[in-house]
Amino acid sequence: MHIADLAPGGAEVAAVLTDHESAPVLSAAADRGIPTEVVERGDESRADHEARVRDHLDDYEFDLVCMDGYMRVLSGEMLDALPTVLNVHPSLLPAFRGEDAHEQALAAGVRTTGCTVHVATEELDAGPIVTQEAVPVYEGDDADDLKQRVLHEAEFKAYPRAVKWFAEDRVTVADGEVSVEGDDAGRFPARRVASDDRSRTLRYGENPHQDAALYADAANDEASVVGAPQLNEGAKALSYNNYNDADAALDLIREFDEPAAAVIKHTNPAGCATAETVSQAYDDALATDAMSAFGGIVALNRPCDATTAESIVESFKEVVVAPGYTDGALDVLTEKDNLRVLDVGDLSERTDSLVEKPLTGGRLVQERDDWAPTADDLEVVTERDPTEEELETMLFAWRTLKHVKSNAILFASGTETVGIGMGQVSRVDAVRLAAMKADEHAEGKDAEGAVMASDAFFPFPDGVEEAAKSGISAVIQPGGSVNDEDVIAAADDHGMAMAFTGKRCFRHD
Repeated sequence: MHIADLAPGGAEVAAVLTDHESAPVLSAAADRGIPTEVVERGDESRADHEARVRDHLDDYEFDLVCMDGYMRVLSGEMLDALPTVLNVHPSLLPAFRGEDAHEQALAAGVRTTGCTVHVATEELDAGPIVTQEAVPVYEGDDADDLKQRVLHEAEFKAYPRAVKWFAEDRVTVADGEVSVEGDDAGRFPARRVASDDRSRTLRYGENPHQDAALYADAANDEASVVGAPQLNEGAKALSYNNYNDADAALDLIREFDEPAAAVIKHTNPAGCATAETVSQAYDDALATDAMSAFGGIVALNRPCDATTAESIVESFKEVVVAPGYTDGALDVLTEKDNLRVLDVGDLSERTDSLVEKPLTGGRLVQERDDWAPTADDLEVVTERDPTEEELETMLFAWRTLKHVKSNAILFASGTETVGIGMGQVSRVDAVRLAAMKADEHAEGKDAEGAVMASDAFFPFPDGVEEAAKSGISAVIQPGGSVNDEDVIAAADDHGMAMAFTGKRCFRHD
């Protein structure tokens, strides 16, 4: 009935046949308008029973037979008379054949079981495999637990998948083997199998009324906050939000080869900078919006030294993330009872090029946005060319902007942020927010002569007009609006330099 409801690949159930007059499937099929047949097995031979089954099916047209709990091994004559016959078995064949597959799995002590959809043959649970789906076996499971998990988490996925392949004419069964066209791998495989281990139970989720846990990919060997040791063991454990923000902070500072520092709040940068030293970079990042940085996450792309540590502890921070710490830095940082100190290790090149977002009923998977422009990638579209300093700032601003929630506007001067407008539904409002941050919250710097970066094109000139009020001198943006000419004209009217990247950097999660 799950297959009937899904209609995978457009498949329709022609009829349901059972050998038991009280089978629940009869009423379920009737509710869906599906014809049913009952062929109870009496005191007769298998051949006679199978002949009666064929007689009952003579009035129906069908291309595929799906057995489910039929509990009969069909004869070669029966199989020859029918189109392809599939069966689903509640184990990962060839392991645990027979009726008591769940009991066998528990007795064997396996930690993974599942189901197998295979082509039925005269041999019990031994036909060529079409597809399989795995599920875990947990401590304390009994046969009923496995039955429910295998049914809902394995059979409900694997059987419709197999039917869909047949409905789309993608399956070839020949010489005892099954091949499926399009069941390929690569960066975006036809099927994804993921297995993570629970690393720890968290105090709560995003809010105290939500339970939460952290799962770890044991195969991951790149720098991450998931596997980072917490060096001040006496401090409270990281929360759900701490992990989320710390991961965002680490992701941002990995953009830069120069010493870099960032302060993150609710996964958005409150400030970011590069400098000759990581200590100076931190001071410049903090000065962007010290008020918003209160209770934030600090990330560094160099080992933390004592000077940087002294600056960090001058105001309240939740977590520090860095690729190592000097003894002097640890002496300073561990004096703060609940400042969590994470050592993520060497910031080597990324090995995971995909990122994903769970959805109800599935997940989105995409390539990581690793692109950032060089000076040669920029198309200058205004009468005035940007200066060398403005070009350097444009490139810095873009790398930071990639980590700001859309709609996003970022003001930068040199290689430090000045004001950040994030998460607005209007791009001109994002400009106004960045301007307000620069005017009211930045310490020792302002937007006069700064560069503005936009994560997508300006649909109208109003964003540039608004930026001009704050003294913005140059703009980097993707371009591509139907109103580009008007936007460029507005920049020329204010003596701004403007460069197009040709690519946008939306970030929505």
